[in-house]
Amino acid sequence: MATMPTAVVPNATIVRHIDGDTILVRRGGVEQRVRLIGIDTPETKKPNAPVECFGPEASARLQALLPDGSAVRLERDVEELDDYDRVLAYVYRAEDGLFINEAMAADGFADVLSIKPNTAHADSIRAATDQARRERRGLWATCPSAHAPASG
Repeated sequence: MATMPTAVVPNATIVRHIDGDTILVRRGGVEQRVRLIGIDTPETKKPNAPVECFGPEASARLQALLPDGSAVRLERDVEELDDYDRVLAYVYRAEDGLFINEAMAADGFADVLSIKPNTAHADSIRAATDQARRERRGLWATCPSAHAPASG
């Protein structure tokens, strides 16, 4: 039987959501863009690219899991920043310790994106993604692929 997550000590607060895998947080009085490590959600705001299938739903799911003002715990892996100067982090909801990166994958709102050397949780995120795909949850029930253009 899986153990229930428990509360964690927060070190940041959600300011707003940028898309399904990027958030803006306030940490130490400074606002920082944070890219969730290990997942990739369908695009909604990529310049010169169409909105992708299930992108709006992925963004809405992240917003539901972490409403603005939510306390979170950010944990780093090997690298601090990505090529776009976003903080790379594993994100945990402070109130119950829910591992947001894995939850997005498990619920079918994200595909796995494992980029070395930031792979501390790659196996668990991949397992969650694989199960969501097998069970046709979220985008896996709706979209022809993880980055298909939205229809309509």
